[in-house]
Amino acid sequence: MPELNFQALPDLHLPLLNKFYRSHDTAMRSSREGVSWVAKEAQIVAALNLRPMAQGHWLTGLFVDPAYRGRQIASGLVAQAIAPLDGPVWLFCHPDLQGFYEKLGFCSQCALPQALAERLVRYRRNKALVALQATPACRAAGPGTSRQ
Repeated sequence: MPELNFQALPDLHLPLLNKFYRSHDTAMRSSREGVSWVAKEAQIVAALNLRPMAQGHWLTGLFVDPAYRGRQIASGLVAQAIAPLDGPVWLFCHPDLQGFYEKLGFCSQCALPQALAERLVRYRRNKALVALQATPACRAAGPGTSRQ
């Protein structure tokens, strides 16, 4: 079995990421407005996007191939992707996923940049979402240290 590898995906390879998302019937798409990260064995098995925003980053598009779930790939991918970042990282997730992200150092006590706050209002018209944030201090403290 090939070794799992986490890496930023060059823009040239974004069509491969879109193919990965389409193959799993998800509405997610790659974005050139940020950096796409992937977990790969022989092929892409997980992906996310980090978009620069207001002295921080917005994490979107996290998806793991269902055949690879339960192996902590999402945790590893998020950790690798956000480790070198300065400033906060924000995300929106379904309330059922809040505990997962809290274990990675995200917390619900966050001040969203105006653009994200407006986007969250629009998104909440159609689905339940919570906003979470991780700061460098939260990430350095490690899993299980989020504030409620």
